[in-house]
Amino acid sequence: MNSRETILNLLRDGRTVSGGDLSRRLGLSRSAIWKAVTALRNDGYDIEAAPGRGYRLRAAPDILSETEVRRFLGPVRVIGNGIVCLDETESTNSDCKRLSRQGGAEGTVVIANRQTAGRGRMNRNFQSPKDKGIYMSVLLYPETNPGQLLPITPLAGVSVCSAVERVCGVRPGLKWPNDPVLNGKKLCGILTEVSMQGETGHIDCLIIGIGINVSQTPDDFSPDVSAMATSLAWELGRPVSRPQLAAAVIEELDRAYDALRRGDLSEYLERCRRDCVNIGKRVQLVSPDGLEEADAVGLDEQFGLRVRGDDGAERVLRAGEVSVRGMYGYLE
Repeated sequence: MNSRETILNLLRDGRTVSGGDLSRRLGLSRSAIWKAVTALRNDGYDIEAAPGRGYRLRAAPDILSETEVRRFLGPVRVIGNGIVCLDETESTNSDCKRLSRQGGAEGTVVIANRQTAGRGRMNRNFQSPKDKGIYMSVLLYPETNPGQLLPITPLAGVSVCSAVERVCGVRPGLKWPNDPVLNGKKLCGILTEVSMQGETGHIDCLIIGIGINVSQTPDDFSPDVSAMATSLAWELGRPVSRPQLAAAVIEELDRAYDALRRGDLSEYLERCRRDCVNIGKRVQLVSPDGLEEADAVGLDEQFGLRVRGDDGAERVLRAGEVSVRGMYGYLE
């Protein structure tokens, strides 16, 4: 821990700490203390300097730094043991792919303040404006067969819904398989990617990419996206802490991954069935073969969407096969 982080931790409780006390605790000169405080102020921390009394932290910035995320992060088993925070990157999923080739540790989370080439399902662009959202990816090395990873995208969706509920007090719905939604609009996009060895089918790595709209306004989206997208701040009418929400997502993903490895997903299946906004509705199935209408009737044990066609025949859709939309728009 460097001197800036140590000073920040000593000021976290809001009390005034004298420069002399900081100097003695850290073994630094008062000039070095002042330089560290100045650097923290430049990072956005509101630190009051009272002559003859000392320093007091009045407010912390809404920044996605490891220090701020770990401030809210509780104990984790795998996901979140390593955190890499970037101000800007092309794609956090691509960053995790590079980390996997370099032997990066399982559970490493890459978080960016902005993506210049964020990706969604079916090669769609995911708009990632600076200082507005949480753009994060997780690197995993599951020791299992590909079939056991079928629920991973819905699991990530349920995890985001639970994190938002914890931090914001409102639980989003889940448009199957990967879009948490709030008041009928898309709040988050999830892209899971699996790298496997062609001959053996061994899983090299699993990457879960998540982009959450936190403080965007309609002007932050392109016209085609603004018709279907929203943000937490826009819907709630108040700001939401990005580091706090990022930490909650990490914790929820860690719990879900532990359940997946144990093979006990009953709790998550129940949540997903409750959260899924498609069930009981007429939907459009969009695939390379064209459009098809069907009734969404439920989820199977592997989180696949059960649909019934006009001929009465039922089949199960898996994440990645088709895009599911409402009859007249994104949901409805």
